[in-house]
Amino acid sequence: MARIGFHASHEQFAPSELLRLVQLAESAGFNCAMSSDHFRPWGPTQGQSGFAWSWLGAALQSTGLPFGVISAPGYRYHPAILAQAAATLCEMFPGRLWLKLGSGQRLNEDLTGVAWPEKAERNARLRECADIIRALLRGETVSHYGRVTLVDCKLYSLPKEPPMLLGAAVTETTAEFLGSWADGLLTVSGKPDQVRKVAEAFWRGGGEGKPLFMQVGLNWAPTEEEALQGAYEQWRYNVLGGEVNWELRSPQDFDTATRYVKPEDMKQSLLISADLDQHAEWLSQYVDLGFHELQLHQVGRNQSAFIEAFGSKVLPQLRR
Repeated sequence: MARIGFHASHEQFAPSELLRLVQLAESAGFNCAMSSDHFRPWGPTQGQSGFAWSWLGAALQSTGLPFGVISAPGYRYHPAILAQAAATLCEMFPGRLWLKLGSGQRLNEDLTGVAWPEKAERNARLRECADIIRALLRGETVSHYGRVTLVDCKLYSLPKEPPMLLGAAVTETTAEFLGSWADGLLTVSGKPDQVRKVAEAFWRGGGEGKPLFMQVGLNWAPTEEEALQGAYEQWRYNVLGGEVNWELRSPQDFDTATRYVKPEDMKQSLLISADLDQHAEWLSQYVDLGFHELQLHQVGRNQSAFIEAFGSKVLPQLRR
């Protein structure tokens, strides 16, 4: 049975509010959760960006849920620091954390002044950092001189079991690249045929038999108009497509780039409906494709109502 999770969006809500929401989600029947990791929000109307790693300690302590977190090594985070952070949480909360490694967005990663490279170079840096993180989590002493540098680096507080290191992909090319080294795939929701192609590319690259995870972007509200408007107000920054989302460097840039986006455009990239049965049907298609974990990102601000509605009407349908 697939696990159904609650996505905690640090770009949209204060850390204290997110902690309350993830506790509410657990009470409503969600059985896992995921945390974003942003330094800046996507757009000015979102207005938050708490430090995910501080928040995760509180969230793991105050719930019994397993959590995932998305981070990009090699820029604002040195891979040794990410490895130490993950090791510490896994030592305190065994078996309850997975770490997704991605190639990052300029929005979050260029604040240190490091030149923002093209995608091929970002992928190469990602793989290099992933290998370093794995070695450190095995307890090895690592010296490395490449895209990042480590000198006699060793972690002293290690968990009994290291976290899963997932890779993130939205395209078939990236998914195939991840198949050879990632413990699993994290992708995003889309048309089932396209999602299947991404999963097959991951398997083709060497990931056959490894678990599949999905971040599902959706919006529910009591009326269709409210559902569409809520998605537009909070998440229009993520409908640009192509490489744009990874290249813009500030919330103001995203605000400018999406000035011609219309509310009806949101249905191209999000599952938007006031019909809870429709949401259950959409999600069941991803379960049928073999995904082990669906992390539901309700992009509107009506989080408490979403948790209550999905907990009572949608989750039971998926579990049947």
